[in-house]
Amino acid sequence: MEALIPVINKLQDVFNTVGADIIQLPQIVVVGTQSSGKSSVLESLVGRDILPRGTGVVTRRPLILQLVHIDPEDRRKSNEENVSKKNGRLNRGIEGEEWGKFLHTKNKIYTDFEEIRQEIEAETERMSGNNKGISDEPIHLKIFSPHVVNLTLVDLPGITKVPVGDQPKDIEIQIRELIFKYISNPNSIILAVTAANTDMATSEALKVAREVDIDGRRTLAVVTKLDLMDAGTDAMDVLMGRVIPVKLGIIGVVNRSQLDINQKKLVADAVRDEYAFLQKKYPSLANRNGTKYLARTLNRLLMHHIRDCLPELKTRINVLAAQYQSLLNSYGEPVDDKSSTLLQLITKFAAEYCRTIEGTAKYIETAELCGGARICYIFHETFGRTLESVDPLGGLTTIDVLTAIRNATGPRPALFVPEVSFELLVKRQVKRLEEPSLRCVELVHEEMQRIIQHCSNYSTQELLRFPKLHDAIVEVVTSLLRKRLPVTNEMVHNLVAIELAYINTKHPDFADACGLMNNNIEEQRRSRMRDLPAAVPRDKAAAGGSQSGPVSEQVDGGTGNWRGMLKRGEDSAGERAVSQSPFPSSPQRGHAVNLLDVPVPVSRKLSAREQRDCEVIERLIKSYFLIVRKNIQDSVPKAVMHFLVNHVKDCLQSELVGQLYKTALLSDLLTESEDMAQRRTEAADMLKALQKAGQVIAEIRETHMW
Repeated sequence: MEALIPVINKLQDVFNTVGADIIQLPQIVVVGTQSSGKSSVLESLVGRDILPRGTGVVTRRPLILQLVHIDPEDRRKSNEENVSKKNGRLNRGIEGEEWGKFLHTKNKIYTDFEEIRQEIEAETERMSGNNKGISDEPIHLKIFSPHVVNLTLVDLPGITKVPVGDQPKDIEIQIRELIFKYISNPNSIILAVTAANTDMATSEALKVAREVDIDGRRTLAVVTKLDLMDAGTDAMDVLMGRVIPVKLGIIGVVNRSQLDINQKKLVADAVRDEYAFLQKKYPSLANRNGTKYLARTLNRLLMHHIRDCLPELKTRINVLAAQYQSLLNSYGEPVDDKSSTLLQLITKFAAEYCRTIEGTAKYIETAELCGGARICYIFHETFGRTLESVDPLGGLTTIDVLTAIRNATGPRPALFVPEVSFELLVKRQVKRLEEPSLRCVELVHEEMQRIIQHCSNYSTQELLRFPKLHDAIVEVVTSLLRKRLPVTNEMVHNLVAIELAYINTKHPDFADACGLMNNNIEEQRRSRMRDLPAAVPRDKAAAGGSQSGPVSEQVDGGTGNWRGMLKRGEDSAGERAVSQSPFPSSPQRGHAVNLLDVPVPVSRKLSAREQRDCEVIERLIKSYFLIVRKNIQDSVPKAVMHFLVNHVKDCLQSELVGQLYKTALLSDLLTESEDMAQRRTEAADMLKALQKAGQVIAEIRETHMW
């Protein structure tokens, strides 16, 4: 079981090498107020003076202190020889039985502990300045000694209330945030230090410990300065847990006084004096207090805590290793063969682009439609519904139809509905299908542009390594799409123009509409026959009916009687003038009438024949429009697929190779982003550290059969 703590020390070394704090390792965090004796407790555990001394906030950066127990005869850092060549000589081992090593000084060995203290002060001022400010960047120190037990301790700045000197005004908040950063780690043991000459109930260390460790399962209390209590008082009730109970226990210690420190009293001598004091003042508790008992207790607690945390730690390391392996894969390997790499990336992008259109891409979007699915949606939902929403007679009034009929007849009265008016009106309606058709092309073009970004983000992340290559590929594909857009638009325009070029009234689907028109004409003739007076001969009525003229008017005015027809014309003209002019008036006798001043009719009641003629034309327009709309709805998607989508799919690979696969462009296109190489190195180092940590934990679990 004692081998567990070296395991954590090895893990700490592993993660220190990559400068990462992603794994919360089991460690002992020392918490207390200023001048509560925290530094003295740590130095007692080390057995050496290594920490800076002074007034106010002396510890201004977290100090992660690893104590490594070595055999007395071992004079090396590890079981292997530390061999270094210098000036042609071999230097084997380390002088002295105790030494220290900082992470930031790499392989430098410190055998003078005064030099270690000076280095802590210098490194603190380097990061925190000399204005008594604090920093959360830790200092890592390892102490190798045969006189220590295996521990990992974290010394933090002492809790303070009022800033002094040049300290920041929010120094209290800064220190509390720093303390909570470490004690919030569920794998940490909190060593709450309180001076015996203060009220235990007001202990700030126990207060902050309880905020994160409500159950008290990982808090150990240390009562310092037992020898400085007021005369006639003792700490018996406190040490017995009668004042403030602590689950992991309360241990009392006696520190060196400032006079002892000034007189260079050795820590070993202080420990002996502490034992004598405990035997004299607290004989019944002497064997459960003191620095040596504290060291053994901390070692035991940390050992059991590590055992409990190790399975979860192993799982965490495995998860992180998988994540960093995936991250490293996304960064890719350093490029050796640039020509081959460029061709592979181009080919992969082209293949992914085509697969995204076909719906066989590896990364399928689940949040929204993408690629070929969206193109299909544009064809059959967006474009199809837009065409279906176009009213065949939209924008066309009855007056427009009647005007077209009259304009198509010229100066001659019409006997039949002129076919020219139908063509004129139906072309006007068919022309309205061109705008949504061109909009369909635009939407598909936009989607094919979006596919570029989709492939870059999800399918071919390797392109992110080479921003210049990515930009070049985007430019080539965008240029290809841009060149195909006018060609596709022209084809869609021609599809509508083809429909406008020849109105095929013999179209099979249009035959029913023509039959409907003939039936209407026949119905008109029969209706007129039924309305004739009995005195009119049927042969004349038939003759009049064959001319499609208003029979009742011929009877009233006399057939061939042009004066009567003129009379009727004058009467009807007068009636229309009265009904249509906003200021009804009749020209005075002797004044000429300017026919050009007659107002254009806006609305009036149509005659029965005009109503029937307009209805016939409207039905024919609607019937033929539906035929053309069906053709356009079918032919436009086909044209877009042939001239835009399929053409880009077929030519993308060759276009990319032709534009980018050039010797002169290799070095420039395959230039990685500035931070990519660094990120790859960091990910590789972290993955190596995680794998090594996993091996260390696996070894200890196999050794102890866990």
